[in-house]
Amino acid sequence: MIISTMATYESFIKLNGTIGDLVFYNLNGKNIVRRKSGFNKTAYKKSPSYEKVRQNSSEFGHCSKVGKAIRICLAEYIAEAQDALLYQKFAKTMTAIKDFDTVAEKGNRTVKAGLKTNSGKRLLQQFQFGNIPAVPENIQIYLGLWDKNLSFGKETDADEMDVITIKIDYNTYTSESFKENIKLQENQYEINFENHFNEEEILHFVCFRKHGRIVKMGFA
Repeated sequence: MIISTMATYESFIKLNGTIGDLVFYNLNGKNIVRRKSGFNKTAYKKSPSYEKVRQNSSEFGHCSKVGKAIRICLAEYIAEAQDALLYQKFAKTMTAIKDFDTVAEKGNRTVKAGLKTNSGKRLLQQFQFGNIPAVPENIQIYLGLWDKNLSFGKETDADEMDVITIKIDYNTYTSESFKENIKLQENQYEINFENHFNEEEILHFVCFRKHGRIVKMGFA
């Protein structure tokens, strides 16, 4: 008799326990039998044959935590995107950005290092939240003495914008953010916003609105 990974069985004898490599138990009134997984926790931690698995697991966990720290700061905008798969898409983007880290060995690559590359920055900027268009790729941010200057293309038709500055702590996977709302005049394609978190581990997220409706948003 061939038994799949998990199956139900009918018998007047109710089994509960282990026989050979089979495990019998009751789940929600059904008699279940499955094979032992064969997973060995000690081997997973130490065996060379699991090295690639450990590397992938470590990097996946890192990317997921960084993604969560960023998403926490953008909760209200993510809600507007109405994309049930956004979590998975964003985690995939974090993983792709991490791949641009060519300095650290596999298993220790980071999103932070990936974002220091032009390719990593471009990938983050291209991320689209649901069906809402991403911000123009020609958007530019310049650092001033007390504030920052942001310029964007004439193709962006908006009457106000939010600028969210996000600071990430890549050691504790926590984040802080500051939101600034700016009203735009007709034919205005450049704004100044406050310079927060005078450190390099920061991201800028912008949201353009027209008559209260979001027309574009994403990372600058």
